[in-house]
Amino acid sequence: MRNEQITSEKVKIFSFKASVKKIFSIENIGIYLFLVAIIIFFSLMTSAFLTLSNFIVILRQVSIIGICAFGEAFVVISGGIDLSVGSTVALSGVVAASLANFFGVPVPLAFLAGIAAGGCTGFLNGTLATKAKIPPIIVTLGTLTIIRGLAFIIVGGNTVFGMPVSYRILGRGYVGFVPIPVLIMVLVFAVFFIVLNNQSFGRHIYAIGSNEEAAVISGINVNRTKTIVFVLCGLMAGLGGAILSSRLDSGQAATAQGLELDVLTAVVLGGVSIAGGKGRLESVFVGVLIIGILANGMVLLNIQHFYQLVIKGAVLLLAVGLDMLRKR
Repeated sequence: MRNEQITSEKVKIFSFKASVKKIFSIENIGIYLFLVAIIIFFSLMTSAFLTLSNFIVILRQVSIIGICAFGEAFVVISGGIDLSVGSTVALSGVVAASLANFFGVPVPLAFLAGIAAGGCTGFLNGTLATKAKIPPIIVTLGTLTIIRGLAFIIVGGNTVFGMPVSYRILGRGYVGFVPIPVLIMVLVFAVFFIVLNNQSFGRHIYAIGSNEEAAVISGINVNRTKTIVFVLCGLMAGLGGAILSSRLDSGQAATAQGLELDVLTAVVLGGVSIAGGKGRLESVFVGVLIIGILANGMVLLNIQHFYQLVIKGAVLLLAVGLDMLRKR
C-alpha cells in the first residue's frame, strides 16, 4: 500500500514536471508570460489601467512603433539591421507637410510622397549594403545622420505649420471608436505576417538570415531580396512618419529621435535573433505591446522619466534572459 502511494506521488510529480517543460518549450513563452505579468501588476497598482479607453490609448501610442517594427523585423531576420528608422520617420513627415503646405499638393498625394521618400532611404541603405558591401550597421549609422540632416535642410530648421484640416485625419481620425493609426498597424501586421509565413519571399528572408552562402547556392537572389527588405523597412518608416506628422499637424525635423531604439527593442523582445534567420512577427507584436504597456503604466504611476529609462533597459535584459533560460 505504501509503495503504491509513493509510486502515485512520483507519477504526479513527473506529470507536473512534464507539463511545466511543455509550457516552457513554447517559442518565446517568456515574453508572453511577461506581458501577462505586467498587465496584472499595473491593473493592481492603478484602477485607471485596465479600461477599454486606456487600452485604445496604448494601441494608438504604439501604432507607429509597431508599423516600423514589422519592417525592421524583416531586415533583422534577413541578417541586417536598420538604425535610420527614426530619421526616416522625420524625413517622411517634413516631406509630406512641406508638399501640402508650400506647394498645395493634395493631402493623399503628399502622404504618398512622404512614404515614397521613406522607400528611397530604404533603397539607399539596401544598395550600399549589397552593392558596396558595407555592413548594414555602418550604412544605417551613416544614413541616420544624413537623413536627419536632410530633413532639417528641407524645412530650413523650422517647423511646418498650416496644413489643411484634412491633413489631421490620418493621425487623429477614428473609425468608430478605433483610431485610424491602430487599424493601419493591424493591416500592416496582417500583410507582413502573410508574406513572412505563407510566401516564398518570406522563406527566402529566413534562408538568407540563417545561411547566406547556402541561400546563394540554392538559387536565391540574395542582393535583390536584401534590397527589397530594406525598401520595405523604409516604406514602413515613411508610413509612420506620415502618421506622426498628421498627428502633430506639422512637419518637424526633430521628431522621432531615438525611435529606432524603441523599434529595435520591440523586435528583440519579440524573440527575433539579432544574428538573423529566426523570429516570428506575432511575437514582435507582443514586444510592441510590452513597450506600450510599460510606458503607459509608468506614466499612470507618475514614475519620473529617467527612472523609466532604467526600467525599460532592465525589462529588455529580463525578457531576453527568460527566453535564453527557456532555450537552455
